[in-house]
Amino acid sequence: IDTADVYGAGRSETIVGEFLKERNETIYVATKMGRGSSEWTDSYDQIAKAAEDSCKRLGVPAIDLMQLHCIPEQTLMSGKAFENLEKIKDVGLIKNYGASVETIEEALFCIRSSSASTLQVIFNIFRQRVISDLLQAASRNRIGIIARVPLASGLLSGKFTKDHHFSENDHRKFNCDGQMFNVGETFAGVPFESGVDFAIEVERILGGQLSNASLAQKSLRWILDHEEVTTVIPGAKDPEQARQNAAVSTFDPLSIESHENLSDLYEEKIHEQVRGRY
Repeated sequence: IDTADVYGAGRSETIVGEFLKERNETIYVATKMGRGSSEWTDSYDQIAKAAEDSCKRLGVPAIDLMQLHCIPEQTLMSGKAFENLEKIKDVGLIKNYGASVETIEEALFCIRSSSASTLQVIFNIFRQRVISDLLQAASRNRIGIIARVPLASGLLSGKFTKDHHFSENDHRKFNCDGQMFNVGETFAGVPFESGVDFAIEVERILGGQLSNASLAQKSLRWILDHEEVTTVIPGAKDPEQARQNAAVSTFDPLSIESHENLSDLYEEKIHEQVRGRY
């Protein structure tokens, strides 16, 4: 389960904690710290307190995976946060740590300069540079890859038309051009109307693959076909959508030809339109 202390100002972790109490099976929880507050620092006291607070909300003695949550690049690259994560790991507050990052450069820094177990990155059919620039480096260093924004904020569901209107409180409305935060977190940085056109092309390429699977499922399968990827974290608006997402792990891989055609599509039509820090 992926969550963060900033989601709902702690409510998400509390809900996850209530869910954990109801289950007897082993469930691993990955949470995050460091985003949403201008007062956050990479000091030991602040990092330890954030971990303790997450433990309380989740109802666990230690966090399975604590991730830095897209903290400022300068702060990340000072390395101090990783030093303090290592210290709270030593005292048993967390079992593993990693980082959710915005750029490949940040990810490569984490590989070189920390003992991170995981990296969480934006990775989808619209953001393929990760394949050439990051995946092998992570694999060589035995670092897991968590793929976020896997459906490009819904573009790869294939359900949108260019005249679709999002509500005012939806980041796909208020951050469509990066007005509030990194534009890469919204539609993977692709302009919405272009993204709708690209999704149609993706659907055409994958049309004969995985009969009865949706475009969203095929797009998730494309990510999982990269063996360096540990897991993918799509959103879900209801239990049925969550079940459909989870089912993808049992699907056969897409064909090599489909992967090659999607790579060509990316190079020819998509990559120059990807905006945001990448």
